[in-house]
Amino acid sequence: VKLLIPLLLLPTIAFSAPKLKPILNGKDLTGWVAPKGNDQAGWYKVEDEILKIRSGPKKKGSILWTEKKFRNFVTEFDFRFGEGTVDSGVHVRNKDQIQIGISGSLKRDMTCSPYIPGKGYPVEAKNIKKLLKAKDWNTMRIQAIGKKYTVWLQGEKVMSYESGSAIPEGPIG
Repeated sequence: VKLLIPLLLLPTIAFSAPKLKPILNGKDLTGWVAPKGNDQAGWYKVEDEILKIRSGPKKKGSILWTEKKFRNFVTEFDFRFGEGTVDSGVHVRNKDQIQIGISGSLKRDMTCSPYIPGKGYPVEAKNIKKLLKAKDWNTMRIQAIGKKYTVWLQGEKVMSYESGSAIPEGPIG
């Protein structure tokens, strides 16, 4: 199970900053907290300026967090699915997650939908079947302003949700 993210296209910004700034350097995981045992597991690695993510042998992974904490932010990145079934996502300051790929619980594609622990998927992103390119690069943009999460896929707004479990500041995972 693999998910590929080119590092040069993963900028994040706090709204007070004038322009997008990369949060990955394209060479290694500096600025990120890799899970213990990652060196042996190889779940996260940077090759050719692309962050390559894969899960463990039991299809279980863990979360790669930024060292830095963010309040209001936008993160935009390109991704494509690798081999196998992808059940991944971007964590927004806590365990709230914007899904990428097949939901492990629902067994269907929930890309761009929020997964909220204890609530499941409270809303489902719109037009994903039309917009998502299964074997090509896709562009996702996630905006987190306070408790409100908004997501775009291929430049089209597909989801907006206000999370009761959102916290004001935290890392991106």
